[in-house]
Amino acid sequence: MSPPKTPDPLRNLGFLLKDVARLYTRNFERHAAGVGLTLDQCKVLCHLQRNEGISQARLAEYTDTDPMTLGRLLDRMEVDGLIERRPDPADRRARCLYLQAAARPALEEIWDASDRARAQSLSGIDAVDRAQLMKLLQRLHVNLEALLPEVAGNAAHKPARASVRTASP
Repeated sequence: MSPPKTPDPLRNLGFLLKDVARLYTRNFERHAAGVGLTLDQCKVLCHLQRNEGISQARLAEYTDTDPMTLGRLLDRMEVDGLIERRPDPADRRARCLYLQAAARPALEEIWDASDRARAQSLSGIDAVDRAQLMKLLQRLHVNLEALLPEVAGNAAHKPARASVRTASP
């Protein structure tokens, strides 16, 4: 009788990525509790900071939010003076999204909370391993974009590549 086959640890890659993202988000939420915005509002502001002029449909894709839910969220954020909708010069049915001046201080608070959460999350991991982690995650991202071009979207409206600050707080 042959010994039992050892399961491939890579089988857990998707589960691990999802759970790390879940825990990372919860840690961010803990740090951002005093910002006065929901996680979804934080995501919207951060994506708009990197992609001002983006359409509402594209923002829904980037934030993985139902378009109707995002519409209600944007209505509220527009009333609060955080964002502005402008007509899209290329498509009269669409509206482009822009940050308002009131969003700038909120973004500073969001990034401060993100910096603290990230520092905690990466504690015990040296600079070389951090750089390797980012390099590997960016490579995984590129591979997945190449496999799923319909998800990657229009090159002119692609979100910024991962950098020191995460695309999602």
